Amino acid sequence: MDMDKNCGSSRQVTYHANFSDKPITGYAMTRLTSLTAIAASLLASSVSAETLTISWWGYNGDKLNANIIEPFKDICGCDVVFETGNNADRLGKLTARGGKGVDVIYLTDSYSQVGIENGVFQPLDRSKLPNVAKLYDIAQDPQGGYGPAYAVGRAGIVYDSAQVEPLTSWADLWREDLAGKVSLPGITTTAGPMVVMRAGSVAGTDALTDSDGAFAQIEKIKPNVVKNYNTGSEMVNLFSTGEVSVSVAQDFALYSLKKAVPTIAWAELEDGDIATLNTVNIPVGSENVDLAYQFINFILSTEVQTKNGAEGVDAPVNAEVELTPDQAALWTYGAEAIAKLNRMDYSAMNKHKADWIDSWNEIFGY
Repeated sequence: MDMDKNCGSSRQVTYHANFSDKPITGYAMTRLTSLTAIAASLLASSVSAETLTISWWGYNGDKLNANIIEPFKDICGCDVVFETGNNADRLGKLTARGGKGVDVIYLTDSYSQVGIENGVFQPLDRSKLPNVAKLYDIAQDPQGGYGPAYAVGRAGIVYDSAQVEPLTSWADLWREDLAGKVSLPGITTTAGPMVVMRAGSVAGTDALTDSDGAFAQIEKIKPNVVKNYNTGSEMVNLFSTGEVSVSVAQDFALYSLKKAVPTIAWAELEDGDIATLNTVNIPVGSENVDLAYQFINFILSTEVQTKNGAEGVDAPVNAEVELTPDQAALWTYGAEAIAKLNRMDYSAMNKHKADWIDSWNEIFGY
């Protein structure tokens, strides 16, 4: 065939395939080739579609799905799957897997410190997280080069103002009129070890150097305690059913508590609330590191932080967020409020946690 001549011809060329008696015209072959290419492209796209695996609590799931997950999926064109549970269970599973199976993990700072010490998180490159620069200083780099905090909170005391008199100090948890009315966070929760620290203070000692003194004080609160709780939703249920009137809680649960029991109040403690930071980290075994960076930067954005703060999901750490007084009332909001919080030395506390768990369980029979 003379290619130079035939290229300019409009004549339809017919090709015969060995496996068919029917001829395939040049036009049909071109169309078939195009369709095949499209199908191959779609198949390759479906096979290579990234899936971001997030480990988190699952609390406020509907709002987080609306405010974070669905908008992020629209941006990344990826799938998102979850591993849910409390801090201890999720971190334990991740550690057992050698940091594999999860791309982003949400933890309170007491547990993220454990993960750092166990080597399951990778240090983060702040140049890939431009929204970090918008955060309050406390949230930008709370644990030495690892994940930022996406929410700042407080642990304190909540009570049903229709059932008990106000509590004004941590020592009030031991009041005789609160017998059979208190729920404490389990020792493996974020706030559990804080109770040990505050028990030491009430006893006039330091739980880090005198755990026996702290637990002797915890023994004294036992008549007041109905039950230990392990999740925020469990604690809310204890209030809504009238089983308890007082608890140690984190402020992320305050919105749900007030919705269930409108007379719930946050105690104004003369010895102050305790700071809690919710952090996000990328495990060493993440298979989608770039996508993980994109997700973390997204949840630190002013838009997402504003939505979550306004809707009672998380306290914002983005300094550009502006909330109404009613919206802000739920949270530790603004530089002045954040500066008043007491900080915990989680690295020192974690060294004692195993012994504290045993002592706690001996008292409460777990």
